[in-house]
Amino acid sequence: MSLFGDGLDAAVHKAFTRPAPKSAPAQMRYLVKQLGGTRAVAQLLRISQRTVERYVKGQIKKPRPDLAARLEREVTKRWQPQIRARAKERAATTGGIVLDTRARLGYTAPIGSTDEDRVRHLTVALPPQHAARLFDAQQAGAGDAQLQQIVADALREVYFQDGGRRAGSLEEVRFTDIEHLEFEL
Repeated sequence: MSLFGDGLDAAVHKAFTRPAPKSAPAQMRYLVKQLGGTRAVAQLLRISQRTVERYVKGQIKKPRPDLAARLEREVTKRWQPQIRARAKERAATTGGIVLDTRARLGYTAPIGSTDEDRVRHLTVALPPQHAARLFDAQQAGAGDAQLQQIVADALREVYFQDGGRRAGSLEEVRFTDIEHLEFEL
């Protein structure tokens, strides 16, 4: 499970204007329409083409839990692509992204300062350039560790250094033991 990637996806999903299909037959019909046929859907979901056809016709209504999860994930991934793109664009150019987290944060600083890790609950509005970096990295297939580092760098600049007004000698922020993480566009 990708904590940061899933958190970004959840924030974008809040921008949807209509709910995604809920029933398995409706989800299957949506995927068939998007992928252009039952064979492609069958390969994507790792089930037989005949099974896909039976869902489309409504002969099967209740999928196994693992298939239901795959089906939900694939439909959500493809649902309202223009609205998803517009929400990401708005966050990356004008709106920024809000990070709400409860995690253990520490930092590397010069000798004589207190750099002890401690649990903090932060709600920080990150400027658009940080949102753009996050979405670009996610689009490029960055793993959770890379996304976590981008968020840590953003917290260093925005929260700890306050845009260059304090803690100028702060070198690195450590972001560990994440209890809660949520993004809002």
